[in-house]
Amino acid sequence: MIVGVGIDLIEVERVKKALDEHPRFSDRVFTPEEVRYSSGKKNTAQHLAARFAAKEAFFKALGRRIPWTDVGVVNLDSGRPVLEVKNAEGLGFLKAHVSLSHLKAYAQAAVVLEK
Repeated sequence: MIVGVGIDLIEVERVKKALDEHPRFSDRVFTPEEVRYSSGKKNTAQHLAARFAAKEAFFKALGRRIPWTDVGVVNLDSGRPVLEVKNAEGLGFLKAHVSLSHLKAYAQAAVVLEK
């Protein structure tokens, strides 16, 4: 049974500006794995923006916020993105699905939570 759905869209430039102007932004918002993965890509900000959108979409699906770094996107060997949520027990869902997309200027994510 679906217990939550969330979607978010963000401008890549907004994330790039936050990264450039606030040195601790990435440490406060992204997991070390997200930073490592995105830093290995041609457009780091684009990949981090998609992960930012995934976190926002997750918060919307959940109906509340938890610490930013308690939610992270990892990619399976196939390339499929998967949400990892610390201390997920008691949050009201058993499974999370995530989809990411990005273009040069925008990144978006959709999250569906199941019970």
